[in-house]
Amino acid sequence: MRIATGIFLTDETITPVRLARELEERGFAGLYVPEHSHIPVERTTPYPAGGELPREYGRTLDPFVALAQAAAVTERLGLGTGITLVPQHDPIDLAKQIATLDHLSGGRFTLGVGYGWNKEEATDHGVEWSTRRELAKDDLEVMRALWAPKPTAYKGVHRSVLASDAYPKPVNGKPRILIGGALGPKQIEQITTYADGWLPIGGQGLAETAPRLRTAWEAAGREPGALRIVPYSVRPSDGKLAHYADLGIEEVVVQLPSAGEAEVLTALDALAAYL
Repeated sequence: MRIATGIFLTDETITPVRLARELEERGFAGLYVPEHSHIPVERTTPYPAGGELPREYGRTLDPFVALAQAAAVTERLGLGTGITLVPQHDPIDLAKQIATLDHLSGGRFTLGVGYGWNKEEATDHGVEWSTRRELAKDDLEVMRALWAPKPTAYKGVHRSVLASDAYPKPVNGKPRILIGGALGPKQIEQITTYADGWLPIGGQGLAETAPRLRTAWEAAGREPGALRIVPYSVRPSDGKLAHYADLGIEEVVVQLPSAGEAEVLTALDALAAYL
């Protein structure tokens, strides 16, 4: 099983360069980082985990700049977003960012797709909350059109793009795409239609949800065995990782503290026992 790491990188934490070098030297499989452009201080949306919103949410580094630094000082380390708030981006610009990072890193990028939970943040980006999933689908289709080997047009309900020259291309035609969030009917449809897998937070309940998603995946005509389920923000134990392995899971993302260098390196020392 591949053990990757996730962390809220901020202006107060270990740097992407230092962390990436340590991860690769120690044998970790990847580095995933989240995204929040800003957090309006006057909020009505509650923090999903309950309680006060942690400090790091309002101080998060731009994920693509941080991962570009990590890519520049490593050769094998996987690079991913956990997640990118796709509806809050211009998809043409986002396609270029992703393709450039994937190209320069030699095909190491994974796009984690999220729809968001903070209504105030999304509103500032002009996102109508009730249509954010449909907007994200159009965004992904626009990006696929721009990544296509030949100029390809796409016209959707919310987004469109003319057939265009757009380089560089992602190394394998497109990055691996994982969709985050709870596994409801809409989520299953979107994963099986246009993604490579699922990025469930915490990994609870996978004994029931993983087989359900695999069944839907095969019913949609997708290749059996190609589905990737990557539990995210995991607090590992031997028993938990063995359980995931029994479910056919090949990669997990363990959570690092959003902290300075000394604390993060101490956490890596503890997690090394699972490598």
